[in-house]
Amino acid sequence: MSAAGAFLTASVGAIPLRTAAVLDAIKRAILAGELRPGQSLVEAELAQRLGVSKTPVREALKTLAGAGLVTMSPYRGATVRTIDADTARSIYDMRLLLEPEAVRRAVLRAAGSGAAGITAGGGLDGTGDAGGFEAARRALDRADAASDEAERSLANREFHRALYLDCGNPLLVGVLDDLRDQTALLSAAAWQQEPSWRQEAGEHRAILAAATAGDADHAARLAAAHIGSFAARHFPGAGHLRGAARGPGQGSGDGPRLEEVQ
Repeated sequence: MSAAGAFLTASVGAIPLRTAAVLDAIKRAILAGELRPGQSLVEAELAQRLGVSKTPVREALKTLAGAGLVTMSPYRGATVRTIDADTARSIYDMRLLLEPEAVRRAVLRAAGSGAAGITAGGGLDGTGDAGGFEAARRALDRADAASDEAERSLANREFHRALYLDCGNPLLVGVLDDLRDQTALLSAAAWQQEPSWRQEAGEHRAILAAATAGDADHAARLAAAHIGSFAARHFPGAGHLRGAARGPGQGSGDGPRLEEVQ
């Protein structure tokens, strides 16, 4: 069984499977590619797989619909969201507007120099925390060791979050987390069509090097270039994103289906 295919079955019996645990199991199966874009999410089938009633499954699907990972239809029921090229470009445009600044602020905080608009109420101790960058380094190592696009996509997702998590603005983190989940629906499919992950891995290490060196502006510029170039490569027509990334300020194929998880 692949690591991606293990997410649902590994959850059964591990902890009391109420809505939060069911939500996590289904979400990870979607992000890992076990549940594919466009695939129907039948409450009774998911409940049977997870060993729970249909109620927590129903609530979890509603939450995932709010996060943009699931589509709810009165006629078709719930399905894993399919993201078209225009929506993909919009997602990356949002990331390009927000993520480089979040990375810049996180680096400034880690360097102990603070950032405008950040207060002690941001949930951090105000001294900066190199632990986030160590988490980013570990995520890169997991990506290098990944055996398939699903594992690599999940590690990539954790790398980006580790870089912006300590920006000091929990609302900004929440928006980027939602975008990160939707990005994970795209990355594995993009790598199936054009395996550019080695190039992106090099870009990741350059961003991390700038962050650990305390060069906030350079880390932000590299993050912007990384996000914009990925969008331009994989979603034709995203030239405006590539241009913005150079500004001075800044999976498909058939995967394992639920029925195949044993």
